[in-house]
Amino acid sequence: MSTERLQRIDTMLSGWVQRGRTNGVVALIARNGKIVYHKAFGYNDEEKKDPIEKDDIYRIASQTKAITSVAAMMLYEEGKFLLDDPVSRYIPEFAKPQVLDKFNPDDSTFTTTPAKSEITIRQLLTHTSGIGYAQIGSREATAIYAKAGVTSGIGVGKEHLLATDIRKLGKLPLMHQPGARFTYGLNTDVLGYLVEVLSGKTLDEFFRTRIFEPLGMKDTYFNVPAAKQARVVNIFVETNGKLAKAPAAVPGFLLDYPKQGSTYFSGGAGLSSTALDYAIFLQMLLNGGEYNGKRLLSRNTVRLMTMNQIGDVDFGVNKFGLGFGITTEKGSAVLPTPAGVFEWGGYFSTTYWADPKEKLVGIIFRQLSGSTHSDAPDKYKVMVYSAIAD
Repeated sequence: MSTERLQRIDTMLSGWVQRGRTNGVVALIARNGKIVYHKAFGYNDEEKKDPIEKDDIYRIASQTKAITSVAAMMLYEEGKFLLDDPVSRYIPEFAKPQVLDKFNPDDSTFTTTPAKSEITIRQLLTHTSGIGYAQIGSREATAIYAKAGVTSGIGVGKEHLLATDIRKLGKLPLMHQPGARFTYGLNTDVLGYLVEVLSGKTLDEFFRTRIFEPLGMKDTYFNVPAAKQARVVNIFVETNGKLAKAPAAVPGFLLDYPKQGSTYFSGGAGLSSTALDYAIFLQMLLNGGEYNGKRLLSRNTVRLMTMNQIGDVDFGVNKFGLGFGITTEKGSAVLPTPAGVFEWGGYFSTTYWADPKEKLVGIIFRQLSGSTHSDAPDKYKVMVYSAIAD
C-alpha cells in the first residue's frame, strides 16, 4: 500500500469533520492479514472536547446479520439442518404460510392467499422469503407488524423476547411468494431464533462462546458491560444541514439500547462493536473460516456464503449470497471493488467489505442517523483501492 496515498484518506476524513459532514469517523484497512490503516477523526462530544478514539464502540445494526449468518452456518456444518429445509421443521409457527393479498391502510386489515411453498432457511439467508421489516419496511409490513407488536429488533425494551416475537412473526402474512424476489426484512432475526432452537443457547451466549471468545473479539456485545459503556459513541442527527447529538430516544426505539440491558437478541441488528473486532471477523472469512488457529467454518462453506445465492432474482447490478451483498463482474464496473467482494453495512452509517482477490478488509464507522452524505462509503472505497501500490 502507498503511504502517500493512504495519507489522502487522512485529508478526506478530517475534511469531512471540518466541513460538518460528520462529527467523527473510524476507518480501518487490512491487507494480507495485516492492519495498514486504523485511524480516528473528529469528536464524540464537541462541547466536552471528547475526541473519537479508534477503540470506540459503535452500534453496527445490520452488520449483525453477517455474524448471525455465520452462526447458522456453523450449525449447518454440524448437520443440524440443510439449507432448503422448511423453517417450520424447526419453528412450527411458520407452517402453512399465507401471502398478503389485499391491505386496507385505514385500519391495517388484510386478506391473504396460501403460499405456494413453505419458506426455507436458504431464503432467510438471502432475504427472499417474503418476510418484511417492521418500522423501516414497506407501508404494509410496517403496519401489520406494528399491530401485532413485532419490532425491527433494535432499541426495544425488556418487554420483548426473541422467541416470543419470532413466533408471532411466523403467523403473519408474507409480503410475496417465497423465493419470488428480494425483500430486506426480519429474516436474520428468524435465523437468530433458529440458532437458539438448534443450539439450546441464547443467541447472546452462542455468539460469545462460539464466535467472539474464540476469535478474540473482546468488544462486541448485545449489551455493552458497564465498564465499557463510556466507549459507546453518541448518535448524531442531521437537521437542515447541521449535526447535533440525537436524543436518548426517538419514536419507536431507545438510541441508548447498548446500555439498556435488552432481552431481545436481534440477529438482524442488535450488536455493537469496534472497527478492530469487526475486522477480525472479516479476516476469519477471508482466511476461509479460520483465524489465529481457531476454525469456525470450512472454506467451502465460506465459498457457499460468498457466491450468488439468488440466481436471477433482481438485486441491481450485484447479487446476494448467504448473508452478504456480492459484487458481480457487472457491478465491478461501478467502483474499483472487483467481482467477488462481499459487503454490507448498518443503519447508523457503518460500512464494511472484504475482498478475496486483493486480500483486503475495509471498514468505515460513523454514527449518524438521517445523514444526506450517502456517498461517503463509496468515496472511501475509491481512496482505499487507489492506495494499492503493488
